[in-house]
Amino acid sequence: MMKPIVINSPSLANCNTLYIREDIEKLREAGVRFLHVDLMDGNYVPNLCFPIRFVQDLKNEYSDMILDVHMMVNDPISYVDRMADAKVDYLSFHTDSTPFAIRTIDKIRSAGMKPGIVINPSQRVEVIEPYADMVDMVTLMAVEPGFAGQKFMQRTIKRVGETASIRKKEKLEFLINVDGAINYESLIPCIQRGANVIVTGIFTVFQQPDGILGACLRFSEMCEKGLSAGFIGDAY
Repeated sequence: MMKPIVINSPSLANCNTLYIREDIEKLREAGVRFLHVDLMDGNYVPNLCFPIRFVQDLKNEYSDMILDVHMMVNDPISYVDRMADAKVDYLSFHTDSTPFAIRTIDKIRSAGMKPGIVINPSQRVEVIEPYADMVDMVTLMAVEPGFAGQKFMQRTIKRVGETASIRKKEKLEFLINVDGAINYESLIPCIQRGANVIVTGIFTVFQQPDGILGACLRFSEMCEKGLSAGFIGDAY
């Protein structure tokens, strides 16, 4: 049975790239062990983010950190071997970026990584059903992919509950990841409905008046409140 947990996975896309090492050190001091890394190709989304070399350097420098890599790319299967060489832990791709989702999931797992799938706000959560038993993480986008600083879509809260219902019905244990503009107003409702990984950004961890360390500690306290507030629906 899935155990209630909440993981802080800060998105490094929200760091000041000139001071990214300093930001990571502050995250580590706050007890963060997940790092969310966006990989974009300028085609699936009209933007670019970190290069593959950055992922490799990050893991070499911080081998004890868990890298949660989110691929916003066309033909994601072509990136799998390079992500495995970089020793990525979780590797997720968008289900509409390839006609061969199952083949891609299989290759990610056979390469030694934990596969994840990502669904956009315009997709029904039922799209995960053909391969829900094959993945370790399901990411629900709470914004349109590709750009930071958007507004959290409130409909995501209901979608977390719908995804948790699939997980419970099928007796599965994949992590439910919420990615995009989450704030404290939406955090606890997502936790109560079964969210396990929160991709944090400028509304929770970065650019906060109490700094990264204080913001992470405050985030952890709010997560504990969410876990003790009582679950809703089929969260677990």
